[in-house]
Amino acid sequence: MTTTVSPQTESTSRPRLGRGVAFTLIAVIIATFLGASATPTPLYEHYQQLWGFSSLASTLVFGIYALALLATLLTAGSLSDHIGRRPVLLGALALEAVSLALFASADGLTILLIARVVQGVATGAAISALGSALIDLERTPGRGSIINSVAPTMGLAVGAVGSSLISEHLPRPTSTVYLVLLVLVILEIFGVWAAPETSGGRPGAWQSLRPTLAVPRQARTMIALTAPCLIAVWALGGFYLSLGPALARNALDVHSSLIGAIMVATLTGFGAAAVLTFRKLGGRTVMLIGTTALVLGVAVTLIGAETSSAVLILVGTAVAGIGFGAGFQGTILTVMPLAENHERAGLLSTVYVIAYLANSLPALLAGYLVGKVGLVDTTRGYGALVMVLAAAALIGLLVTGERKVEAVSVSE
Repeated sequence: MTTTVSPQTESTSRPRLGRGVAFTLIAVIIATFLGASATPTPLYEHYQQLWGFSSLASTLVFGIYALALLATLLTAGSLSDHIGRRPVLLGALALEAVSLALFASADGLTILLIARVVQGVATGAAISALGSALIDLERTPGRGSIINSVAPTMGLAVGAVGSSLISEHLPRPTSTVYLVLLVLVILEIFGVWAAPETSGGRPGAWQSLRPTLAVPRQARTMIALTAPCLIAVWALGGFYLSLGPALARNALDVHSSLIGAIMVATLTGFGAAAVLTFRKLGGRTVMLIGTTALVLGVAVTLIGAETSSAVLILVGTAVAGIGFGAGFQGTILTVMPLAENHERAGLLSTVYVIAYLANSLPALLAGYLVGKVGLVDTTRGYGALVMVLAAAALIGLLVTGERKVEAVSVSE
């Protein structure tokens, strides 16, 4: 027979953070995980110089992380509901620390790939527990959901730019940034240890490790309509995080990791701004904005790449970033309310499967094609694919009309 320690009993034996401080800590940890995932992106040029990195290798380093994250999310995504938030977060942070130590000591592609797999497992284990903890700790209804949407994209932006600045201005460019993050993660481990437990736990931990994918009958039409937008959004993010720096160097002839980091930060930063700006609009409206912005933004970015215009590339990336944030937010707002309470976990898992496969597989294919047809032609084809998918979703929404699309408003 097993017993469950209640949060109240447990908290008397150790220091405890207040709920407001714990809420802020969880938001910072979300940003840390996603920021750490973007840290290798500006370093690809350094890796190329050290180890003869190819474009395929850089997309492999990115793609294997996304696949490891997806596999872990599907199996351990609800584990914190059963054993508590703190044990899952402590384990995930410990794994993240291991991955950062591996990154800092990497002397070739093999260790780098192992580090990315460990990082993907850590992030996949943490992401659900972190999101749930934010909702548990929120004092204002809806605030946790907003932070859940904004913190990851802001973390990506800060991680990319911070990695670039540290690698360019401090010694040991391929290890210093990881050591800085390692110190931060260790501090966060102590913070989580002192944080209140917000889930009392329940039986069925082993059964929860079985992947659950389900699309309720009433949501199938809408999943089919929104899937092209979901794929376009996450495929675009995968391209920027894997080949974005190479595109910046090739189009602008600038050999600084900062320009690639700025591109990633522009995409994700404007994505976060879109989530905040459109948070009170209905799902269909947000998706219409997102798909339109994706088509226009990618088109302008491609024109900028063809003409070697830094201004057009950044403007296009900013507009595409609005599509990045609004497209995903609109998908969630449109699809998730169609499921009953007991159906939402399976439906959300399905959404994330589509998202992370779109995030990794097209980027891996692009890395392979760069070696065959070159970066310019690969970028053209990739951009065209994203625009076609976004346009298909836009047309589907316009043809279907508001009558069949559930619009959901989210209040702060």
